[in-house]
Amino acid sequence: MKIIAALVAGPVLISGIVGAQTPAQLTASPARPQPGAIVRLTLKTAAGRADSVVSVRGALAEEPLHFLRATDGTWHAIGGVPVDAEGSLVANAVIQRASGATQIARVRFTLPPIPPPVAQPLAVDSSFTKPMSQATIDRIARENQRARQIGRDAHDHPPMWTAAFLKPRESVITSEFGSGRVFNGRLTSRHLGVDFRGAIGEPIRAANRGVVALVDRFFLAGNVVYIDHGGGVVTSYFHMSKPLVSAGDTVKRGQVIGLVGNTGRVTGPHLHWAARYGALTVNPLDLLALGSNWYSAATAPKPAHPGVTAKRY
Repeated sequence: MKIIAALVAGPVLISGIVGAQTPAQLTASPARPQPGAIVRLTLKTAAGRADSVVSVRGALAEEPLHFLRATDGTWHAIGGVPVDAEGSLVANAVIQRASGATQIARVRFTLPPIPPPVAQPLAVDSSFTKPMSQATIDRIARENQRARQIGRDAHDHPPMWTAAFLKPRESVITSEFGSGRVFNGRLTSRHLGVDFRGAIGEPIRAANRGVVALVDRFFLAGNVVYIDHGGGVVTSYFHMSKPLVSAGDTVKRGQVIGLVGNTGRVTGPHLHWAARYGALTVNPLDLLALGSNWYSAATAPKPAHPGVTAKRY
C-alpha cells in the first residue's frame, strides 16, 4: 500500500489514501482566521455501503477535532486557533473504513499577522498597576490551570445543544475580544473575552445548554460560572455579584445563571463573557455563527456500518 498526496491552490488541501478509495477532502472556513477564531471544518468522503466510514478523528493546534456526520459522506467539526498563532496551521482528519482502509485528509490555512491590540485607556487606582505578590501570582496560575482543565474535559462529552448559541446579555458590548488594556498609560494585557454593559443585579443567561462545571471566586474574574457544552466547547461568565447555579447543574439555553456584578479585578460592574475550545481561549462571538444543525446534538451520528457504531472523538 502507498500514501498519495495532492495539493491544490487556495487554502492548501492535502489528501492521503491507504488502500483503494476516492480521496477525502477537508476544507476550512474562514480560510484566513483571526487569532482566537473558531474555524468550521467540512470533511467530504466517498459515500457508499460497500466500504462505509466507521470512525473519523482529527486534530488542530494540538486539540482533538470531533467530527459529526451531517449527511452521507459529509462530516462537520470545529476547531480553535491559538491567540498567539502566526504563519499557518494544519488540520487533519483520519478516516477509518469498515474494510480496515485508512484515509488521511489535511487542510492548511494561512494566518494573518497578529495585529497590535486596540488600546482602551483606563484611569485606575494604583493597585491595578503595582506588582502582585508571589502568592497572588501563584493563585492566578492555579485558577488559569483549572480553567484550561475544564476545557480539556469538555472533549470527553458530546455536544449537548440543539439550538444556536445566543449572547448572555442583549446590552451594549463595551470591550471586544483581543483589545488591549492600558492602565494609566501602560499596556498591561490583552482582553481575551467580550464585555457587556450591565448594572449590579441584572441577569446573565447561559449561552446554550450544558452542564455547570465550576462555580467559584477567582482573584481576577471574581465570582465565576463555567459551563461545559460538550464537544470541546466551554463558556464562562465573570464578575458576577451572585451565581444562581451550582456545579453539576444542567442548564437550558437562555436560563438565568447569575447576576451582573463587579467582583474580582474590575473597574466597574459588567459581564465578561469568555469561551474555550479545549485548552484554547477563543472568541465567544464566533460561537454565534454556528448553525443549530451544523455542529450540535441535533446532528446525531447514525451507525456508520451495519452493526458498527461511529465513534466520536
